[in-house]
Amino acid sequence: MKNKTLATWLAFLGGPLGLHRFYLHGLTDPLGWLLPLPTALGVYGIERVQQFGVDDHWSWLLIPLLGFTIAGCALRAILYALTPPERWNARYNPAADSEAAAGRTNWFTIAAIVAALMVGAGVLMASLAFSFQRYFEYQIEEARKISQ
Repeated sequence: MKNKTLATWLAFLGGPLGLHRFYLHGLTDPLGWLLPLPTALGVYGIERVQQFGVDDHWSWLLIPLLGFTIAGCALRAILYALTPPERWNARYNPAADSEAAAGRTNWFTIAAIVAALMVGAGVLMASLAFSFQRYFEYQIEEARKISQ
């Protein structure tokens, strides 16, 4: 029996590592194995900023990968949590009754929705702000070079 609350928390907390995919689809899930890739690249982008400073062009590209992966997994957690019990059990627990307890929403599921919404929105906005700020600062620097 695949529990909806557990899948929701796994998507929120361990989503960038693919834990929710492995829980629901098994260790042979290709998407579960691909999710750690943008996560690792984003962490590498953070290391590049610490090593080379905020003017490093590769970090501008790599850091948002981590943010978008975290935000996407938070969205997936919200979608899992809002799935009706009948649909959840039909998809992930086909042998069980449509009203089985594994697909029901409880207060822990609601807490996961709230946490995923707050963290996911914050990380998404921070990733967008970082990307656009660095891009526009770069454009201004290049325009100053041309004008001189």
